[in-house]
Amino acid sequence: MNTKSFIEEFKEFISKGNVLDMAIGVIIGSAFGKITSSLVNDIIMPVISVLTGGIKFNSWKIVLKEAVVGVDGVIDTTTEVAMNFGSLIATVLDFLIIAFTIFTVIKLVNKIKRKKDGEEEKTVEEPSEEVKLLTEIRDALKR
Repeated sequence: MNTKSFIEEFKEFISKGNVLDMAIGVIIGSAFGKITSSLVNDIIMPVISVLTGGIKFNSWKIVLKEAVVGVDGVIDTTTEVAMNFGSLIATVLDFLIIAFTIFTVIKLVNKIKRKKDGEEEKTVEEPSEEVKLLTEIRDALKR
C-alpha cells in the first residue's frame, strides 16, 4: 500500500465540497438542536404548565419502585425507579419542532430549485433571433 497515495486520496476526499457541506451541516444542526431544546424547556413547557394549572411536565412520572429513605433524609439502599413521561413529552416536542423546521427549509429549497430549473429550461428552449435566422439560412442552403 502506497502511503503517499493514501494520504493524497484522503486530502482529496476531505477537500470535496460534499464532505465540507456535511460537516458544516452537522455543526449547525448541533447548535440548532441546543436552541430548540432551550426553546422547548425554557419557553414552551413553562407556558404549557401555566395553561394546565401549574402542572410541570418535566416532573411527570410513574414511580415503579419508591426510594428507601432513612430518617436523616439520605437514600439508604434503593433509589427511585420511575418512568419519566415528562422528559419524553419535552423530547418529542423538541423533535417535532426540528422536523417541522427541516421540512420547511427543504420545501423552500426545492421550490427555489424548481423555479431555477424552470427558468433554465425556458432559456434553453427559446433560441435567439440570430439563431433562428441562421437556421433558416442553413435550411435554405440545403435545398
